[in-house]
Amino acid sequence: MTPTDIGTGIAMVLIIEGLVYALAPSLVERLLESLRAMPIETRRTLGLVTVATGLLLLWIFRA
Repeated sequence: MTPTDIGTGIAMVLIIEGLVYALAPSLVERLLESLRAMPIETRRTLGLVTVATGLLLLWIFRA
């Protein structure tokens, strides 16, 4: 993995997040309210599952 790959990945995340905020700002607000209502352990588990899914996808696509 090169610095260019890392930069490309960060740029893609920013583009996708920017599109979500630009196209559906009310959805983002509802999602944040739902997250706020979740217990911390549930949020932590959701984050770990998201990281694991991302790593798995990265491993599959890079293989």
